[in-house]
Amino acid sequence: MKKVAFMLDKLLQILMALCLASMAILVFGNVVLRYAFHSGITWSEEMSRYLFVWMVFLGAIGALKDNDHLGVDILLKKLPLGAKRIVFILSNAIVLYVLWLLLDGSWKITMSSLESRAPATNLPLAYVYGMGIVVSIGMGIIVIFNIYQALFRPNTLEKLIRMKESEDEIMEAVHEEIVELHHGKKQGMAGGER
Repeated sequence: MKKVAFMLDKLLQILMALCLASMAILVFGNVVLRYAFHSGITWSEEMSRYLFVWMVFLGAIGALKDNDHLGVDILLKKLPLGAKRIVFILSNAIVLYVLWLLLDGSWKITMSSLESRAPATNLPLAYVYGMGIVVSIGMGIIVIFNIYQALFRPNTLEKLIRMKESEDEIMEAVHEEIVELHHGKKQGMAGGER
C-alpha cells in the first residue's frame, strides 16, 4: 500500500513539474518569437492557461495529502482526544460532501462540453473541465483514507490534525533549538574542565 502511495505521489509531482516546465517553455518561446522574429505560436497562451489550471488542481491534491492546506486549529488543540476525533471526522465528512458536489458538477459540465472546442488549440474543453473529476476523486480517496485512519488507528490522529506552522514560528523554534544546543555544548565543555 505504501509503495502504491509513493508511486502515485511521484507521478503527481512529475505531472506538476511537466506542467510548469511546459508553461515556461511555451511562454518564453512565444516572447522570444514575438520580439526577435515578429511572429509567435498562436496556441501558446491558451495551452499555458490550460496547463496552469491542471497544475493548480494537481497541486491541491498534493497539498491535501501533505496536510498543507490552510486551516484553523485553535479550537481543535484545546479539545480532548475523543472530541478531536469527532470534529475531525465531521469536518472531513463535510469535505467529502463538497467533493461529491464538485464531482457531480464537473461530470455534468465535462459531458456537455465534449463537442465544444477551444479556439486556438482546437482541444475539447472537456480536457479542462475534466480536471474537476480528477481532483474530486483524488481528494476523495485521501479524505476517505484519513477518516479510516482516524476511526481505526487512534495513534495517527495527532498527525492527521497537525497544521503546518507559520514561517516565523518555525524559524523561532529552530532558533530556540540552536540556542539550547549551543548552551548544552558550553555546559559540557565547562564540566569537562573540572
